[in-house]
Amino acid sequence: MSLPRAHGAPLVEGWMRTEPEDFVVREQLSFVPGEGGEHLWLRIQKRLWNTMDVAQWLAKHAKLPLRAVGFSGLKDRRAVTEQWFSLHLPGKADPDFSQLPEGLVVLEQVRHGRKLNRGTHIANEFVLRLRQLTGELEAVPERLAAIASQGVPNYFGEQRFGRGGQNFPRAQAWLLGEGEAPRKVATRSLWLSAVRSELFNQVLAARVQDGSWNQLITGDVLQPEGSRGLFLSTDDERSAERLHNKEVNLTGPLVGTGGLAPVAASAEFEAQILAPHQPLIQALCELKMEAQRRSLRLLVSRLEWQLEDDLLTIVMQLPKGAFATTVLAELGNWQTAI
Repeated sequence: MSLPRAHGAPLVEGWMRTEPEDFVVREQLSFVPGEGGEHLWLRIQKRLWNTMDVAQWLAKHAKLPLRAVGFSGLKDRRAVTEQWFSLHLPGKADPDFSQLPEGLVVLEQVRHGRKLNRGTHIANEFVLRLRQLTGELEAVPERLAAIASQGVPNYFGEQRFGRGGQNFPRAQAWLLGEGEAPRKVATRSLWLSAVRSELFNQVLAARVQDGSWNQLITGDVLQPEGSRGLFLSTDDERSAERLHNKEVNLTGPLVGTGGLAPVAASAEFEAQILAPHQPLIQALCELKMEAQRRSLRLLVSRLEWQLEDDLLTIVMQLPKGAFATTVLAELGNWQTAI
């Protein structure tokens, strides 16, 4: 599905990820781990490794069950990334990490009192190199300034949907009784996530098309910037002002049971977009998936760039759960070599 853009037609074309070093990601925690404890925390740089593959290697190397290994978020394989892992080692010495497989480097290790749980990090820093640009290069700075000022639609990126985007159709077939069930728990989780992400993207795409992705509709569910809290726009007479001031963001559905839902015109809008998918949504509810909300707008808290000839280097910080590729999509069309 080609997702509509908020800032206009793509300005340029070019290459993203001609090599892993063109896509660097550094995980940002809100605290500094340490002060001792049963958990060994490792800050690892990985190149061309999946997060789960690293977790499995660590578990095997340390002779631990996989559940004893913690990490905060999944990082892209086709990149050079830095992220934290934890190993539960009560009464045990630190394993020897002097001999690591190719592509892994331990940058830091420290003992901490708690396991590293999913969602612990607050942001990711990206350093991206986009090569062989062609097109309206002179317009790139203005477009990037608009992105920095207004944000972009907070689409789930292609990484969420698996290789070739196959997670959604496979999950859909399974949930509707027309295909095989996933064999592994991890696969099941990825498939369910892909379904909810696809439906969210469809709702957001409709709001981008009608220009309301950053404009209030009566009855919208809002979320304060940087918070998990939710409230109805009808409960705050300053909702439109706070949205304009970037104090709050509109939200879209991660479908499931329960949770705060929109009312009035916003509820009607979402119901219309999701109507063709009611059997799929019902299947998710039967699996006891809990409904959640996700911001429709992605604000880029830090965005710097340097354009030299046909090479564009971008440094930006995004909150956890956001995708750098959704920001780049507002700038141009990209090919990848890896």
